[in-house]
Amino acid sequence: MATNPERTSSGLLQINVINIQNNFPIQNARVTISYKGEPDRPVEQLTTNSSGQTEQVQLPAPPVEYSLEPSIIQPYSEYNLMVEAEGFEPLAISGTEILAQATAIQPAAMTPVGGETPPEDPVVIPDHTLYGNYPPKIAEPEIKPVNESGEIVLSRVVVPQTVVVHDGVPTDSTAKDYYVPYRDYIKNVASSEIYSTWPRATITANVLAIMSFTLNRVYTEWYRNQGYDFTITSSTAFDHKWIYGRNIFESISLTVDEIFDNYLSRPGVRQPILTQYCDGRQVQCPNWMTQWGSCSLGEQGYSPIEILRYFYGDSIYVNTAEQISGIPASWPGSDLTIGSSGDKVRQMQEQLDEIATVYSAIPRVTPDGIYGTRTADAVREFQSIFGLPQTGVVDFATWYKISHIYVGITRIAELV
Repeated sequence: MATNPERTSSGLLQINVINIQNNFPIQNARVTISYKGEPDRPVEQLTTNSSGQTEQVQLPAPPVEYSLEPSIIQPYSEYNLMVEAEGFEPLAISGTEILAQATAIQPAAMTPVGGETPPEDPVVIPDHTLYGNYPPKIAEPEIKPVNESGEIVLSRVVVPQTVVVHDGVPTDSTAKDYYVPYRDYIKNVASSEIYSTWPRATITANVLAIMSFTLNRVYTEWYRNQGYDFTITSSTAFDHKWIYGRNIFESISLTVDEIFDNYLSRPGVRQPILTQYCDGRQVQCPNWMTQWGSCSLGEQGYSPIEILRYFYGDSIYVNTAEQISGIPASWPGSDLTIGSSGDKVRQMQEQLDEIATVYSAIPRVTPDGIYGTRTADAVREFQSIFGLPQTGVVDFATWYKISHIYVGITRIAELV
């Protein structure tokens, strides 16, 4: 592969630092940023706020055009991070990817000094799948037979709270298994498989394909029926690429938050379709989506479903999961805003106020079931911290993000 071209453009980076044991934010963590090839020459030094977040910093990156068409030139720049905080083991991250005109979000989960589990250090982020060399997907039927005796199959399509990712090929018993929240898993895979600079419709189409593939693995209990204790692998030959500790991108994160309960269906088929794909440059794959082809169609103005039907045929359609696991209360079906009232408002206020005890920048609210200006202010601050449009209105994405953060800091879902 070619080396980095001139970094004549720039992208943004924010680092979010948490305690790996309880998901609480770490204030006053120090983050030192350097070019990957020059680890001893810092380019930025940042400190986290009460939400465990650094400010967004602008960093040099190759021109955006390199990420919009296949090229041998690496379209992103790579940085090393050293994260330090009092009472925690230092954490080194190598290979954070910065794309031009995009916002990268780098998670940093720190281990307390003397913790039972040694930290993953350093976190090494390998090449992006569109730039590096990865094994092509081994073709499978897009609809799995589910009538063999003894096979476990879910009775309905459920969005799992957690995906168990086997970080290697299925037969590699030395590979680690990671328990990853479903949305975080999808954001990681999409950030590893496509570029966030691509058209919004292209990102949406690819996220739908990634989610449908993943939910097929969940619904059919594919690996568990083969005697394994995981949901999916990180191998591109068998599934799609997931990378421990990698950065994600804001445009991908927002898309996932808005549509994470969707998957792809065909008429008369209960299971989510195993929507396979390839890059379309290093690998060709008839009747599957090609990632570069989807980028081209998005640039031509195709909608997400038009992109998907171009590759998978006219019978494919977007469906919605019947259940979302591991949440204290389901989406009320319409936005909550100033003037709203009732049990759903109270449930949301209770969760938001619990979050505010950990994220002190969020104003405390009284769970009275009445959506007033103070609740709207708290929602707006929550949206600011967690990368959502700051409307002060609890829409679908905000409702489930509040649930996600609430569950993460209270571990309440372990009791549900």
